[in-house]
Amino acid sequence: MELWINPACSKCRTAVAALDEVDAGYTTRRYLEQPPTTAELESVLARLGLEPWDLARMTEPAAKQLGLRALPRDEAHRADWVAALAQNPVLIQRPIITLDDGTAVVARDAATLDRVVRGSVGTR
Repeated sequence: MELWINPACSKCRTAVAALDEVDAGYTTRRYLEQPPTTAELESVLARLGLEPWDLARMTEPAAKQLGLRALPRDEAHRADWVAALAQNPVLIQRPIITLDDGTAVVARDAATLDRVVRGSVGTR
């Protein structure tokens, strides 16, 4: 299991603490310091079952600077969205947890995080 985190994010710190509490085995990726490639983003999007615009933090100043609100959310512009996320990782929702079963979740809410924690009890 890998966690994509921003240590300054309270939801990321909550996820790390919850997984540590149950001694779950995981690695962390500080994705602002180690931005994902477009291929990694495509893989995570497939695992999440989401489109890139679903993963974008539209309230970030970078979203406004890039004009993302005006960028169509369609297949013709999908690569533009992925490129924007890869080049501006601050736009990526967090925390993302990639699971060993090939799936992934955005663990922003307590219920999603709880499902991951319950499935990870004693996996270290």
